[in-house]
Amino acid sequence: MIYLLDTDICIHLLSGREPQVKRNADLAPTSAIAISALTMAEMFSGAARAEQPLLTYAKQAVFFMRYTILPFDEAAARVYGRIDGYLKDAGMRIGPVETQIAAIALARNLILVTRNTRHFRRVPNLAFEDWTVG
Repeated sequence: MIYLLDTDICIHLLSGREPQVKRNADLAPTSAIAISALTMAEMFSGAARAEQPLLTYAKQAVFFMRYTILPFDEAAARVYGRIDGYLKDAGMRIGPVETQIAAIALARNLILVTRNTRHFRRVPNLAFEDWTVG
């Protein structure tokens, strides 16, 4: 099984504030964990606004080197269209970046690791786990 880490989980891993997240990540081989390019973008945006942007970028660069980075590709775009259409029709939209991340996970049959289960449970057939809970 391969996991796709959402932005909130990456932040917890980098900060060390949620020891349970690190314990769960340590149980999976690094080769079984991926990060989307969208999560990278969100984290780079946070780094740009950080008190020490260069230090934050450097920490992120080391962190990202550990994992496979997945693009938002054509397969994910097709899944995105289905998810977005369904959520709009059901009146249950989530943010566009969240929808793109969910689409990457579904297109590649990955388990999304997120604390944001409230939004992601709206996406049909999406497998997800919250590593912040026991």
